[in-house]
Amino acid sequence: MILVTGATGQLGSAVVRRLLERTAGADIAALARDESKAGDLAARGVSVRVGDYDDTAALDRAMAGVDRVLLIAGNTPQRRVQQHQNVIDAARRAGVGLIGFASRSLRDIQASENTLMHDYFETEDRIRCSGLPHVLFRDALYLDTVPHYVGGPRVFETGIRLPAGDGKVAYALRREMGEALANAMLDHEGADRTYVVAASRGYTFDDVAAALTEVSGRTVDYTRISDEEYVADAARAGLPEHLARRFLGFFSDIRSNQLDETSSDLETLLGRAPTRLPEGLRELFGLSRSNTR
Repeated sequence: MILVTGATGQLGSAVVRRLLERTAGADIAALARDESKAGDLAARGVSVRVGDYDDTAALDRAMAGVDRVLLIAGNTPQRRVQQHQNVIDAARRAGVGLIGFASRSLRDIQASENTLMHDYFETEDRIRCSGLPHVLFRDALYLDTVPHYVGGPRVFETGIRLPAGDGKVAYALRREMGEALANAMLDHEGADRTYVVAASRGYTFDDVAAALTEVSGRTVDYTRISDEEYVADAARAGLPEHLARRFLGFFSDIRSNQLDETSSDLETLLGRAPTRLPEGLRELFGLSRSNTR
């Protein structure tokens, strides 16, 4: 049985959907904080285990009958590493045969200005030190985040204004990442493994602008702006300054090509080529082919 933590979140849900395509619900367990959000999974035969990463007793109960665990990262940065350790410890106590972790792709953690990334790499180290057989997934930045960063549908009026320079990102769709992780967790055999779950090429925001132009039929330009211009733009859009400044470390990493690690692993795990940038953006922005002039 495979246990997916964070199973009602966006990535966890994508993983479980793929698992249900390949195996019976009775062979899947889902850890969820809110049982009411997992009703559809229970209806399909998935064993729903209620609990959170801070509840060690619930984690022990969740491991019952489980031989593989996929740990989806928690979303509370102040406690995340300890929460992940709680899951690792519960898996070890249960004698789990394989633990997977949805980590993040990054060129050099020591050079990163995005402090939130450190939690992922510390968790990787803790998994290695646990002695558990493991598979680590270094996931690229979700293509799904692009609409958020460019202002959603307003991008077709305003264009893209970001302090990302000429940096590249090896984006991939979250649903395809979930599919790839599920395949790997089902099929893994042999030695410990680290996958880079990313596109085979990186994309600048010039590429994103060109793809949006292609799929919408409306000209979208990318303007490189300074950090301070970004903070001012964010304030006008209603984003608090402290949050805008938190994003600056992320954009600094893009500028320095920290997020451009490419790989064929995603294509291998999917058994097909991942969705191309234009088609992915068409899907995310809800554009039909008739939108293109």
